[in-house]
Amino acid sequence: MNKSNGLKKYDLICVGGGIMSATLALLAKMLDPKMDILILERLDKVAQESSAAWNNAGTGHAALCELNYCPEDGNSVDISKAATICNQFEISKQFWSYLTAQGLIKDPSTFIHPVKHHSWVQGEENANYLKKRYQVMKEHFMFDTIEFTDSIEKMKEWFPLIMQDRSEDEVMAASRIPRGTEVNYGSLTEQLFKILETEYNTPVHCNMEVLDIDPDDKVEWFAKVKNLKTDEESEFDAHHVFIGAGGASLLLLQKVEIDEKEGYGGFPVSGQWLVCKNQSIIAQHNAKVYSKAGPNDPPMSTPHLDTRYIDGKKALLFGPFAGFSPKFLKEGSNFDLLKSVKLDNISPLLGAFWKNLPLTKYLIEQVTMSFEDRMMVLRKFMKNAKDEDWEIIHAGQRVQIIKKDEYTGGELQFGTEVVSSKDGSITCLLGASPGASTATYVMLQTLEKAFPELLETDKNKQLLNTVAPTYAQEPTPELFHKTIARSAALLKL
Repeated sequence: MNKSNGLKKYDLICVGGGIMSATLALLAKMLDPKMDILILERLDKVAQESSAAWNNAGTGHAALCELNYCPEDGNSVDISKAATICNQFEISKQFWSYLTAQGLIKDPSTFIHPVKHHSWVQGEENANYLKKRYQVMKEHFMFDTIEFTDSIEKMKEWFPLIMQDRSEDEVMAASRIPRGTEVNYGSLTEQLFKILETEYNTPVHCNMEVLDIDPDDKVEWFAKVKNLKTDEESEFDAHHVFIGAGGASLLLLQKVEIDEKEGYGGFPVSGQWLVCKNQSIIAQHNAKVYSKAGPNDPPMSTPHLDTRYIDGKKALLFGPFAGFSPKFLKEGSNFDLLKSVKLDNISPLLGAFWKNLPLTKYLIEQVTMSFEDRMMVLRKFMKNAKDEDWEIIHAGQRVQIIKKDEYTGGELQFGTEVVSSKDGSITCLLGASPGASTATYVMLQTLEKAFPELLETDKNKQLLNTVAPTYAQEPTPELFHKTIARSAALLKL
């Protein structure tokens, strides 16, 4: 095995070839074209793990239909989290719109399509909740186009496939927001990296695995990297490092010598989709329809019947169904979970386990489900679904965050979090949904931690106000609606 020392010192090393690294690197180069950035990906292509189209929901999580973002709060419904996520997704759309306006994205229909977002529930209690949610959201400028119905005839117009063979005595309710989207994050990620390569001379180096990241006396960090094709090892110096390696981020973060990593653990969850094989059925549905998770089920279990556009074709998916694998990536190791257990996170792991016994029960039930069991769940959405029209495919791996909690020892979190050293010289993204949908917002936050000086110049403040208006300033109703209209025009929505 050969070993050589890299002589060049980089301003930023991005670990991972997914949507997060692509967004961070492109934003950084736009703000400072002279910045030297090295992007390293372990696989032979970019966007093959969490960013791949089959490995995520593709909803464009804008909190328009995901009911888990709107918990009941006494007699009302709390939509504060929904509003936060909604604006974060719109910031992503603003960024993509800017790239399109600059001619850097040639055809946005290669990664984004207009698909209305619906929420649909059954039973009187759930129908009452959905109506309360509608009443609160209707008063908020981000959701003022929301519609509500408890009419079966109206629901037949919105999603006829779900309403086939329904009887008049069934209690149901639905809401929808017309501006919803379907996003292929795999295609988008490839295009962002293409812009980096052609416009900024910043290619992705594939088949390069980062083995370790250590402090450096001369620069802040050096990364030990292995070429998986040649087995050659190299070391690269960097002022800043971003770890955006999906589920594998935790394992690499644990090797970094910073106090902020202490206590973090991870819980891996795999997923499966039921995918329709019948083109005539696929043609009958043009919607994203989300329902409520069961009373003891985690947010990740929210069932939905989704129109998707993957590999240039319209598709129909139902799920997700959870599974368990000790791997932190689809292309990971069966020892990933075991390797992640350290002295500093044993207590949080045990605390989270005991606090989340219903999740363990849920996962066991999901793992032991047969194909017919999954079809029975689908038939709650489609009464006449036939086995021969559907097949199971495996989705991506997600690693949910576990962190210290002073009361329970450990807390399982659903969402994303950026862990950063005090000086911001190393940052690491952990967690899952809404993930890719909020990549622009999360990576702008990362830039503020790592390169605050970049965002302080008048020139870059002006650029940021153009690239992401509702990030640069508080979103008012007028500004929000203006950016919605601009994004719709530029992205052909």
